[in-house]
This record gives sequence, C-alpha cells and structure tokens, in this order.
Amino acid sequence: MIFNISGRSDIVAFYSDWFFHRLKEGYVYVRNPYYPTQITKYLINEDVVDCFVFCTKNPHPILSRLDELKPYPSFFYVTITPYGKQIEPYVPHYQDVISDIQKLSLQLGPQSVGIRYDPIFINQEYTFEKHLFYFEDILSKLQGYTHLCVISFIDLYQKTKRNFPGIQEVSYLKQQALVEAFVKIARKYQFQIQMCAEPYDFSYLGVSSQSCINEAILKNITGYDFISVSNQPLRQHCHCYPSRDIGEYNTCPHGCLYCYANENKQKVIENYKRHDPRSPLLIGHVHKDDIIKQAKQKSYKQRQLSLDL
Repeated sequence: MIFNISGRSDIVAFYSDWFFHRLKEGYVYVRNPYYPTQITKYLINEDVVDCFVFCTKNPHPILSRLDELKPYPSFFYVTITPYGKQIEPYVPHYQDVISDIQKLSLQLGPQSVGIRYDPIFINQEYTFEKHLFYFEDILSKLQGYTHLCVISFIDLYQKTKRNFPGIQEVSYLKQQALVEAFVKIARKYQFQIQMCAEPYDFSYLGVSSQSCINEAILKNITGYDFISVSNQPLRQHCHCYPSRDIGEYNTCPHGCLYCYANENKQKVIENYKRHDPRSPLLIGHVHKDDIIKQAKQKSYKQRQLSLDL
C-alpha cells in the first residue's frame, strides 16, 4: 500500500520526530476524522509498504534524516508558492524552499521529487503577471532537480471562505490563459505540467492528463510495475492511485488562509499542544472508549522487477 504523508497536515514540517518513531515502532494509529472513536492501525514494514508519498511546504526538517527512510521508496511533493506572510504566516520564503528542494533532489534523485504550485488565486497583489514572474523564477532555479510540476486553482471550501475573506475563484478564461503561459515556461525549463483534481480539461494546451500519484511515478521510484486497482477518489476529479493518509485535520501550524484542512487557528493550537512524539496517534493518546481495528493491507507491486528499467 501507499502511505500519504499527508494531505491533512504537514507532517514533514512539524511532526518529523513522530513519523520516525512510527517507522521504528513499525505501526501507526490513524483516528477516523468522521467517527473519532474509531482508530485504524496500519503496519509499517517492507511487506506492505510500496511507497511513502510526502507532501510538504517545508522539507528542511527531514533533510538530515533521509537515510532513515531506507529501505522504503519515497516520493516528495513540495509545495512552493510566492505568497507572503499575510497569506502563509509560517511557511518559509520560497527561495529557501527552492534551496531545500535542490538538496532533496541531490540525495534522492530528480525522479523522486515533484513540485506543486498551488493553490493559485488572483487578486490585486498576486496578479496574472506576478504569477508568471514567480513561476519562471522557481522553474529556472529547479531545472534539472525535478521535471514535474503540479498546478491547481483555489477551491472555495466553506473553511476557506471563512478564513480568507474576499477570496474569489479564478475564472475559466483566466485559468486557460495562465495554464497556456505556464506550459510555455515549463517547456523552456524541461518541466511537465500536470493538473490536480481540476474540472477543466486543458490537455490540448500540453498539460499531462496523469494524476498526482500515478503508476508512472510509482514505477520510476520502485522499479516495479503496479497492479491496476479500482480508485476511490480522495475528492471530486481526483484520479490518484489509492493511498492511506496518516495525518489528522486541524493540526497544521503553517496558518495558510486558503487551507481546507484547518477549521480555525485556535483548534490547531489546541491540537498541537496535545501532540506527543511517542504516541502512535498524531494527536493525543488512545482513550478507553476507542475502538482499534487492524487495517487490511497488501502490496500493489508486481513482484517481478520491470524489464523497462
């Protein structure tokens, strides 16, 4: 199985010690976000783990510990955006993130690193032209360190509208124009553009139709073909290969105004105080009325190495 680390929080940035304790202990507990007394136990060992997919805005805390990930294949999606502290209060400056992506790539190889430029919104400060400037600046400095860039436009969840007053959707015509310009920049620096869970098909502009977590990525980093499985989308228009998220909502201290995973700042602060790096749960501990169930886990790898490699 594939572990997603994580779409619900930034485990790499804020909870790396916890993750490596879980790696050492060989299991992790994940509390059901909709039924809080239900906990799923996942084993972490070579028989069931096909790949770790890390999603982070700040890979710096894990750079010195990459050797501890062996023997597990790993892929990193690093989100890099130019928004200032008024939008992303505790996200490192994008130039610092560029430097860390370069270091990550030098250790793991460019096939194990992708970047995300998302979510994209347009307002008086972050104009169409500014996005083009920042996008080219980022890709020009990461040429050769990675070849994949995923983009997506802001989704106006209720949480987002509440925490980011006045934010507007990006119109279809502006999306089309921006994607077309991004593709031209990407070709200049040998990048492939993919889109994430978007309702519009811009493949005619040169955007890849593959998902963020797809069989090509998995094969490149593991050396194995993968069994085709039916997909249960994480959200509408998502076509990613099935994975299991070990994170928890309302736990990411980055404080981004557009975040869909945090309800409000106070909840995040309260949860962060309850974090124990030694607990099998990301937040808090097991309660006496909790029900723990062992997950059904299996590898999706075809055990014969691909002849294409």
